[in-house]
Amino acid sequence: MGTSVRGALDGRYSKDPDFVFRRIADEVLLLPIRRNMGDLESVYALNAVAARVWEWLDGRRTGREIRDLIVGEFDVSPETAEADLEDLLRRLAEIGAVRMSAP
Repeated sequence: MGTSVRGALDGRYSKDPDFVFRRIADEVLLLPIRRNMGDLESVYALNAVAARVWEWLDGRRTGREIRDLIVGEFDVSPETAEADLEDLLRRLAEIGAVRMSAP
């Protein structure tokens, strides 16, 4: 079973300090920097929206605020932005890249 992001839009998200974000040429990569050498083989490529979401994960913004930022910056409906954001947050939580705190 995957990691739950129930109430994803009400929670506040922050980046796990064991992950770094790098722009290399036209690629945006998320890299784990944990102690285990096996983790170094896990590199995640982010699309443009996911990269912006990563930049907005500051521990202060709620999922709902991030959804509104997506709608304001990209040509997407609130419903699509919400569904895609929940999916992204679930995936990031599964790899341990984000932490959610209650609102």
